[in-house]
Amino acid sequence: MEIKNIVLLVIFVLGLVYMQLIQAQTVDEIINKYAEARGGKNKLNSITSVYMEGSRQMMGNKVAIKVTKVQGKLYRNDFEFGANKGYTIVTPSAGWSFIPMRSQKAEVIAEGRLKTMQADMDIADPLIEYKAKGYKAELAGKENIDGKDAYKIKLIVSAGKEITYFVDTENYLVIQTRQMRTGMGGNEEEREVITNYADYKPVDGIMFPHTVSNPGEGLVAGAITFDKIELNKPIEESE
Repeated sequence: MEIKNIVLLVIFVLGLVYMQLIQAQTVDEIINKYAEARGGKNKLNSITSVYMEGSRQMMGNKVAIKVTKVQGKLYRNDFEFGANKGYTIVTPSAGWSFIPMRSQKAEVIAEGRLKTMQADMDIADPLIEYKAKGYKAELAGKENIDGKDAYKIKLIVSAGKEITYFVDTENYLVIQTRQMRTGMGGNEEEREVITNYADYKPVDGIMFPHTVSNPGEGLVAGAITFDKIELNKPIEESE
């Protein structure tokens, strides 16, 4: 190989490495600004539990919602609609869902769906200190989300599983996430689940979205409005 070609090859490789470093710095910069916008890494990492109460507009009806999270141990969503009560429980090893409108017994959450839902046990957010958690993040440009410019970040949390975040370019808060999930039984085809976050308000110095919505149709569609959020509330192990 001629010297000239070798030099060009080296320049090309160094250029690729440089671009990767620039991208990594840009991703980290955006994520760090997101952490600061929420209240800072230290405050976020100090949360051991979250308890939230609210209501969800689902299929034209109002459903009472209670969400309980224990860092790294539990995600639990209880709902009450008239005389019907149901729940979704996710732990590090297994998950169950009980929806009385579709079944009279709890269903085990399929492994593929469970792996995606286990990210909900991370109270601070999977983006925060993602490298220490063994995840990978990459910047995928920008996109307009409901009239707002947003940075598009792909977070790979495990083999074949990723969450796409959209971070507002002005206030650096997450306004939407997208991820592929299977149905409860695990036999259905994967479909994209879009979640929108709005109405951020401070709770003990940390910003939380008080409106979380899923566009579309069916049981997963609707908007939750939280009117009560408590941090570091003691949670019984029986939960």
